[in-house]
Amino acid sequence: MIKRLTTRPLVTTAIILSLFSCKSEVGNKETKANQSVELSRETVHDLSHVVVDFLESLNAELKDKASFEFEDEERYNWHFVPKNDRKGVAVEDLDQSQREKLMNILSTALSDEGYRKANDIMQLEVVLQIIEGYEPGNRRRNPELYYLSVFGDPSGSKPWGWRYEGHHLSLNFTSMTGELTAVSPSFMGTNPAIVRETEHKGKEVLKQEQDLGRALVKSFSEDQLAKALIMEKAPGDILTFANREINVKEFEGIPYSVLNPDQQSKLIELLEVYLGNMNQEIATQNRQRIDKAGLENIYFAWAGGLEPGEGHYYRIHGPVFLIEYDNVQNNNNHIHTVWRDLENDFGKDLLKKHYQESDHH
Repeated sequence: MIKRLTTRPLVTTAIILSLFSCKSEVGNKETKANQSVELSRETVHDLSHVVVDFLESLNAELKDKASFEFEDEERYNWHFVPKNDRKGVAVEDLDQSQREKLMNILSTALSDEGYRKANDIMQLEVVLQIIEGYEPGNRRRNPELYYLSVFGDPSGSKPWGWRYEGHHLSLNFTSMTGELTAVSPSFMGTNPAIVRETEHKGKEVLKQEQDLGRALVKSFSEDQLAKALIMEKAPGDILTFANREINVKEFEGIPYSVLNPDQQSKLIELLEVYLGNMNQEIATQNRQRIDKAGLENIYFAWAGGLEPGEGHYYRIHGPVFLIEYDNVQNNNNHIHTVWRDLENDFGKDLLKKHYQESDHH
């Protein structure tokens, strides 16, 4: 059974934290076997409440920018690169009170560790401003060019969702009939992966994702590495990129079932880093789905070099999820990671179930 991280509730809601100052505590606690695989109504109510609270704080113009029909194709128009044509309402358009309400949405949907990472990723835009010589307020490297889009009515009983995204951050949430929530695709990236200049030198926002992956692959025997290594050279980006449909179908690499107990623990620890970004109940829901599908059916694959500073890629692929990690750009100091739900990306299967069971469809 997967063991889960526990974190303290997040209490701060300010949009701009002291750069890289947040810390969180983590520990392991075994998931209770009798917990429901569905989110409690209280949790989903909290999510809908904070979204409604944010929307009600907007004037008509900003609310119109933020609001879309649930069926709008824009819901699938996600990306993680800098773009000048993103839809939704931008942080730069909001006053301080509205920014705090926006951050309440993120802090409700994410763990405190996930929330810390999201804020740190946004603030890396300031580091890139300095490194690349952009003026504050530019349209390329700007921590206020992150956008919230709401799809459908969060106060009603029909499916609804929201997306928060900008450079290196895209979080997509879907709720069905007030009970089930999908949290995929979920993308986090960092540039620089390791800050090597400015006053923030040495900062690594996605340090665990990099270090634990490398620790696992370096624990492999020669025969195990031969199974795990799928490419001598790492690909230039995550293979699923920002595709609507998940194009990685084949299970490749080394299965969990042939790892020794220490290696199995390392793989679960790495998996927990990604689960640990989510709200605790959402993470528990996904752990139970992964357990039910069988840990023995999870594969770990690696591409590229094994040493720090070398370009590398890995993925963790199970029956119900796919994690990709890539670090090859900017002299192998630029990380992309993504969590994809093979059943419920954009709430796909939850939507199908909802429409099949609904009297109105």
